[in-house]
Amino acid sequence: MPRSGAEARRRLQQAALELYRERGFDQTTTAEIAARAGVNERTFFRHFPDKREVLFDGESDLRAALMQAVAEAPEGLQPLETLLRAFRKVERILEDNRPFAEPRLQVIAATPALRERDLAKAAAITEAVAEALRQRGVTDRLSGLAAQIGWAAFHQAIQAWIDDPSQSLDAHLLHAFDDLRALSATALPAQ
Repeated sequence: MPRSGAEARRRLQQAALELYRERGFDQTTTAEIAARAGVNERTFFRHFPDKREVLFDGESDLRAALMQAVAEAPEGLQPLETLLRAFRKVERILEDNRPFAEPRLQVIAATPALRERDLAKAAAITEAVAEALRQRGVTDRLSGLAAQIGWAAFHQAIQAWIDDPSQSLDAHLLHAFDDLRALSATALPAQ
């Protein structure tokens, strides 16, 4: 039996991920996850409201950290530079969770209900980041666009980091934002 709540939570996450990969998400029950983790099902529900949330644990921490990093960015930065700075501050959350990240993405990609949940979580984070930019005085139109584009670049960097672990997440993030700058520099003039 796990001795602490944090240990039980970690074991539940690992057990769920293993079972989802072995059997598929839809074929796995919370009782099976709890048994594999060495806890009872009631313990599972003390930590997670449902079997989907096992894969999305930490989303609220990431959202809060991003909002704080945006709020604390130096004055005078353009919105995308503010976001790059914020994403660089929170990348440690993802780096610490790397062994879970790749298999988690594979399970999500293979399960329509999880892809839907992933999109909803991404939309919530994007809206929170847009709100943090608005609180810095960025207009509604620009804050929403910057948040969506910034999140897309961040997501691209994460996928590149999963695909190519020879470089750090930070290197992939810098490259994604360099690509974003190159794309905007070559944009056609408005007609």
